[in-house]
Amino acid sequence: MRGDRKMIAWLALAPRGEAEVVTSPMTPVEAYDGRTTGQRWDGVLSRLEIAGIGKAEARGSRRLLSDAGPHGHRYATDAMLAVVARQQKGQVTVVSSDVDDLERLVQEAIVVKKV
Repeated sequence: MRGDRKMIAWLALAPRGEAEVVTSPMTPVEAYDGRTTGQRWDGVLSRLEIAGIGKAEARGSRRLLSDAGPHGHRYATDAMLAVVARQQKGQVTVVSSDVDDLERLVQEAIVVKKV
């Protein structure tokens, strides 16, 4: 949403079929900063698969936070993203500005990269 070059490169993989870009519905909302136009918002969303979130994911997020120690709204989006990442098959990379927080919430097999 913010025009970060690394993230734009990741999103460019999706329409070429080189990667599936999956996220929680909370992540793009969190990235919205007020300067994002509706056209940019729709363009970014068109390249994402938004995972369904329900009670099972809420319970999973709570368990992750309980096991890792942090809690509260600061960690809620990271926990939900971690649950979505854990549901994916194959090689999974999570791109985030909160690398330290996410590394505490995902399995070792999931790569977390800073953006």
